Amino acid sequence: MDIQSLIDQPGKLPTIPKVGQQLIASFSSEDVSVGEIANQLSADPALSAKLLRLANSAYFHVSRTIGTVDAALQMLGFVMVRNLVLGNSMAAAYKHLQGIDLQQFWRYNLYTACSARWLAHRADFNSDLVFTLGLMHGLGQLQIHAVLPQAVAPLNQQCHVLDATRPALEQQHFGFDFTQVSAELARLWHFPQALTDALAHVADPLAAPEFSEAAAWVHMGAWRARCEVLGLNPELQAATYPVAVGHRLHLDSGWTGVLANHLPQDESSLMPPLLELTEGLEAMFE
Repeated sequence: MDIQSLIDQPGKLPTIPKVGQQLIASFSSEDVSVGEIANQLSADPALSAKLLRLANSAYFHVSRTIGTVDAALQMLGFVMVRNLVLGNSMAAAYKHLQGIDLQQFWRYNLYTACSARWLAHRADFNSDLVFTLGLMHGLGQLQIHAVLPQAVAPLNQQCHVLDATRPALEQQHFGFDFTQVSAELARLWHFPQALTDALAHVADPLAAPEFSEAAAWVHMGAWRARCEVLGLNPELQAATYPVAVGHRLHLDSGWTGVLANHLPQDESSLMPPLLELTEGLEAMFE
């Protein structure tokens, strides 16, 4: 099966609600109506409740209570609301899959997005774009499990779905990997070309015809998330650190504790614990 056949599966694709489609359009349009989006969000009680919970979470450190959808939209901005709608849609569409621990998967995706955003922000790169990429980069894995549960089962026995070597194993068996499927999903939903191209190269950003810094930041964030979610010991963390990608980004490895032990780094240069870095954002996937 090729990627197009994997995507062309009525009933096995997540549906983006109308408000989500409008938010996706906000990538490249300045004519998005805040009022119309607020009205559509308000018409969905479950989504509104999640939006307010997110706006008042520890992640945003707000000093006052956000009590209305309008106030939440103004405070969070299009990007974070778009991510909430996307995360909510994906979690709802892929609720029952065999061969994958969904709770672990969503935690990994969230950790990747927040880690990559933290790194990109320190480098004065577009951290909002990187966050969206991090949130979406693993969706192809869910689509593969939804459409090819029997074909993917032997791979799951060989290699954990979150392992760094997983994309190479999928290339060997299918001729494509999950990040390329994620890119096709983004293309189907009319995401900007630059974003879909970046998604396709998250697994190996240095192999892209044109280097994507956004994909590279997500690649680094995925390493940090994988270490945490899979409980890798310090030796394995150091052994799997993406040295070449880090060098391409001019990234000092002192940002992560396991590699900063022998470097005279100030504590402020270290990434905070991921539970702290993502506190409150888990509402996206509930």
